[in-house]
Amino acid sequence: MADVVMKTAPRVRPALDAETRSWAKRITVLAVVAVVVTVLVLTWNIAVEPFSAGFYKIVEMRLTTVVTIILVASCQAVAVVLFHTATGNRILTPSIMGFESLYVVIQTAMVFFFGVETLSATDGVGKVLVQSAIMVAFATVLYGWLFGGKFGNLHITLLVGLVLGTAFGTLSAFMQRMLVPADFDILSARLFGSIANSNPEYLPVGYVVLAAALFFVFGKRHRLDVLALGRETSINLGLSYKREVLTTLILVAVLISISTSLVGPMTFFGFIVATLAYQLAGSQQHRHILPFAMLLGVVTLLGSYFVLHHIFRAAGLVTVIIEFIGGIVFVVLLLRKGSL
Repeated sequence: MADVVMKTAPRVRPALDAETRSWAKRITVLAVVAVVVTVLVLTWNIAVEPFSAGFYKIVEMRLTTVVTIILVASCQAVAVVLFHTATGNRILTPSIMGFESLYVVIQTAMVFFFGVETLSATDGVGKVLVQSAIMVAFATVLYGWLFGGKFGNLHITLLVGLVLGTAFGTLSAFMQRMLVPADFDILSARLFGSIANSNPEYLPVGYVVLAAALFFVFGKRHRLDVLALGRETSINLGLSYKREVLTTLILVAVLISISTSLVGPMTFFGFIVATLAYQLAGSQQHRHILPFAMLLGVVTLLGSYFVLHHIFRAAGLVTVIIEFIGGIVFVVLLLRKGSL
């Protein structure tokens, strides 16, 4: 038996090395594209003398947009990949659990009960933290109650999350119909996913949360690889399945809450980025998939912003087009019965 192991071992290692080399080449190309797109967004069509005081001032203003895009793209990409790992289904998105519907109902309730002035009066880091805390608390209670119990079932948890999300959406629609047209217009602008909604004051908090989440995720990357094999295999390999799924779903809630609080709902962006990453990364290991998905998300969102903002002068359509394309990809995958 030992002889067999000795003979087969050298054959396995080159395959792993080849996979890693392939991934390294692909992510290097992606990193170069990301740098090029970033430079274009920062410096394209600045109508002042290069390297003057005015030039650097404009670059500094654009840098806030770039930093926001990097944060949002990273949160969305990591959250969706983790959600797919926890659920064992690459068709689902975190929005099925009602996170974004909860954000909408919070914003709508503020306007409905306290007036539209409340939106601007409460702007600040405190509001983002409270909104994120409510969304994470909702996810923790939902997952802990439904999935953490003795008879916990992931499918029941997803179904209840879908029902609650629909209920939140219906409640929001009811309150919005009761608003005067002027208040409704202002609220709609806040609820529309847009990079312009972000406030530079929120970014340090967002990056601290993202860094902590990434540190935790990469520390458990090997357990995530096992979790991706499915419930039965994970349990047979000694993984605490319920605990790992519960922890992963709560982490997803944290990342989605930060992204949604910063720029508003983005239902399909993370989904399309994760789907492309599975096909292009050249590896299925989380230590390869997660960085690739993050970088791909940055390239996708930055590239879309550059084309629509600097070429077609239609920056407000960035999220609209991305969500439209993401919705088409989602429907196509559904029609293919989730073969990916």
